[in-house]
Amino acid sequence: MDITQHQPSAEDMCFSRRQFLHRFGMGFGALSLAGLFGQSLGSSAQGAINLSPLAPREPMFPGRAKRVIHIFSQGGPSHIDTWDPKPGLEKFADQEVKEIGGVPLPTQFKFTKMGQSGVEVSEIFPKIGAHIDDIAVIRSMNTDIPAHEFATLMMNTGSGRLVKPSMGSWVLYGLGAENQNLPGFVALGGGLGGSSNWRSAFLPGAFQGTLVGSVSAPPDRIIENIRSQFASRPQQRRQLDLLKAMNDMHAERLAHEPVLEARIQSFELAFNMQTEAMNTFDVTKEPQAIRDLYGDSEIGRRMLVARRLVENGVRFVQVWAGGWDHHTDVKGNLIKQAESIDQPIGALLTDLKQRGMLDDTLIVWGGEFGRTPRHDRGARGEPGRDHHHRAFCAWMAGGGIKGGQAYGTTDEFGYDVVENKVHVHDLHATILHQLGFDHEKLTYRYNGRDFRLTDVFGNVVEGLVS
Repeated sequence: MDITQHQPSAEDMCFSRRQFLHRFGMGFGALSLAGLFGQSLGSSAQGAINLSPLAPREPMFPGRAKRVIHIFSQGGPSHIDTWDPKPGLEKFADQEVKEIGGVPLPTQFKFTKMGQSGVEVSEIFPKIGAHIDDIAVIRSMNTDIPAHEFATLMMNTGSGRLVKPSMGSWVLYGLGAENQNLPGFVALGGGLGGSSNWRSAFLPGAFQGTLVGSVSAPPDRIIENIRSQFASRPQQRRQLDLLKAMNDMHAERLAHEPVLEARIQSFELAFNMQTEAMNTFDVTKEPQAIRDLYGDSEIGRRMLVARRLVENGVRFVQVWAGGWDHHTDVKGNLIKQAESIDQPIGALLTDLKQRGMLDDTLIVWGGEFGRTPRHDRGARGEPGRDHHHRAFCAWMAGGGIKGGQAYGTTDEFGYDVVENKVHVHDLHATILHQLGFDHEKLTYRYNGRDFRLTDVFGNVVEGLVS
């Protein structure tokens, strides 16, 4: 008798509940479990995805953009004061206007035609306005409900209630990552709603966003726990190799498990990030002139890091730039918020254009909704604005967007859209189109249904694309 057959081996450690059922003759029970838990990454309309879910993949058709930077100004920027001038409000300033439910609050800012296109820009955005010929301002945005958390989730996931994958997760799912040593989707900052805005939900965990709360700390503290305090890099490498070997043995006997694969992928990514991520987040490696261009602020550093991330192969970067919930002192608060983003965003557009990256990098700016054209709560008094979902502004630049235009029209008060209405689902459909995807076909099957970012709605806004 060959006693080596009875000696313990590594394979004996890979023993699952399903394998136990198989070995003890309960085949039907095993089949039931396989039906419940055996869904793999290949269950999508994209077809089978290999063992590296973040491997780069070709889009459905040639896209004009390869990556996205989403600048999310959470809080609800006032469209009347930023990108949709309504000078006619002045003549109604001292009277109740039934159409808007209260007393109009005219803007206190001057608008000027800028660039060769002559699109009107508020005086609070001089440096962004200098790039107006590359920007398509959407004056006809609308969403479903004027509540911050609902509308924030809607803008980021396409759903205000259901737990749905974020826009960045869908982009990463469709295109994969260009750099396997960095996360494919990074959220810089964060705000109301927390991880729901960058989670992968029912998509495999490998497509979830990586949150970086602040970029003002030293590089080795920006992403916590990225380096082990207890094991050297060679020791970590051996640990990961052992883990992979054990998983391979497990996979030979059973179907690949997405949750397990995603967890191991995250371990590998964290290991690889120890060197490359530290370099990418270290803005001191930039020339002083570039750092001065962006400005010495948290938002300025976020914009600079965003450029460094997309330059190094990150597919989707979301820059959180909140603080726009101006129920009181809309003038003073807007001046403060505009100053915080005007120089950094202007610098980002300048920097990307100088590097030849604006052509294939899509920039999207906006909040979750807008503000009312009337005084807050409708009455005369504190000069602030309430939430408004029926009309607001966003803008897009780069990535094949037709710049130098104002798309869509609101009524004389800025209260309702009267021409070329653009819902959040339409915006998402357009973003995916620029990346090379038919938004109706980029789907993932879950619970017996093919889900997509745009749910069962949305149309590409043809007037925005060149």
